[in-house]
Amino acid sequence: MTDTSALHRFDPLALDAVPEVDALLERLGLGAFDGADLTAHIGRNDNWAGTTRGGARVFVKRVGDGSGEDLRRFRRIVTFDLLATRPELADVRGPRLLGYDIASRLVVFELLTGVSSGAELAAEDDFGEDLCHQAGRIVGALHACRPELSPVNMDGSPPPLPVVSTLDAVPLPMFQALSAAEVELWGILQSDTAMADALRDLRRAEDAAPRRLCHCDLRLDQFLVGDGLLHLTDWEEFRLGDPARDIGGFAGEWLYRAILGIPGAAEDGGELTHAEVLARGVRELDRLRPNILAFWRAYREACPEIDDGLATRAVRFAGWHMIDRGLARAAQNARLGAVDRAAAGIGRNALLEPERFVTTLGLGETL
Repeated sequence: MTDTSALHRFDPLALDAVPEVDALLERLGLGAFDGADLTAHIGRNDNWAGTTRGGARVFVKRVGDGSGEDLRRFRRIVTFDLLATRPELADVRGPRLLGYDIASRLVVFELLTGVSSGAELAAEDDFGEDLCHQAGRIVGALHACRPELSPVNMDGSPPPLPVVSTLDAVPLPMFQALSAAEVELWGILQSDTAMADALRDLRRAEDAAPRRLCHCDLRLDQFLVGDGLLHLTDWEEFRLGDPARDIGGFAGEWLYRAILGIPGAAEDGGELTHAEVLARGVRELDRLRPNILAFWRAYREACPEIDDGLATRAVRFAGWHMIDRGLARAAQNARLGAVDRAAAGIGRNALLEPERFVTTLGLGETL
C-alpha cells in the first residue's frame, strides 16, 4: 500500500513458497512480480510490495494464517471496499483494492508512492493541525455514514480488546511468552480492582452505545500521507461499533506521545522520577493538544449528530489505549521504567475519572 522509498523495508517471504501470490496477480491481469524491487513492510501479516511484469506497482498482503478470526479480518477488508464507493465516504481516502482471493486470504492494493506513515511524521513533529483536521474529517465522515443503508452485512461483533478475563488470570500459554516487564505490568493491572472494574464497565458502555461504521484499530501508523493528503489504511477490524473507540484511539496516540516522547528523557543520564515524568508530560500535552482540538473540530463538522456520552467514553478509550500501548512496549523490555509506570497511571486515571480529562484532551469543545 505504501511506497518502499518512504517506509522501512524488509526482505519478504520468498515467492516460491507462496505461488498463489503470482497466480492471483496473473488472474487480475497485472502480471507476476518481476522481483527487481520486491520488498516487504513491517507488520503482523506476510506482505509483498513491488512492480509486476505488467508495470503495475502493487502491495499484496496475506491475512493471518488461516484461523477463523483471520477469515473474518479478510472479509472486513473486502466489506469496507464495497462501501468505500458511497458518496458520503468520499473523504475516506485509501489505497484502491485491486483484487483478492478468499481461499489464500490474499488482498492486492495499489502501491501508493512517495508516502510516509503518520507515526513517522509525528515522531518528526510533522503531523500537525492540518493533518489532524483531515483525520477528523475522515473519521467523522465514516461515523456519519448511516449503517442501516449498507448494501452488505456488517460485522457487529465486539472488538477483541480489552479482554477483561485476563484481568483475573492470564492463560498459561500467554504467561509463558511474557517478558519480565509484561509480567510486572500484568501484576499491576490484576491487583488494581478499581481499574479492572472500570475496564469491565467500559466494555458494557461500549455494548450499549449507538452503532456506527468504525475502523476499530485507529492509530497514527494506520494513516499514510502523500502530497499533503491523508489516507486511512488497514481495515481488518472494520465493523459496526462504538465511535468512541476510534476517537479515543486518536486522542490516546497524542496522550501516549506526550508521556513516552518527553523531550530530553532519552538524553538524561539517570532514570526520571515519577514526578518529573508527569511534569514534563503535562507540558508536552499542552503543546500537542491543538492537534486533538483540530481533529475534534473537524470530526464534529463531519459528524454533527453525536450521543451525549461520546466524549466521556472516548476519554476512557484513550485511557485503555495508554495501557494497551504500554503492554506492547513492555513486550520489548526487561523491566518497567518510570515513564512506563506513569503512562499506565495516566491511563488508569482516564478510565476512572474520564470527566476530568475531557477538556484536557481537547474533546470538550462543541460546535
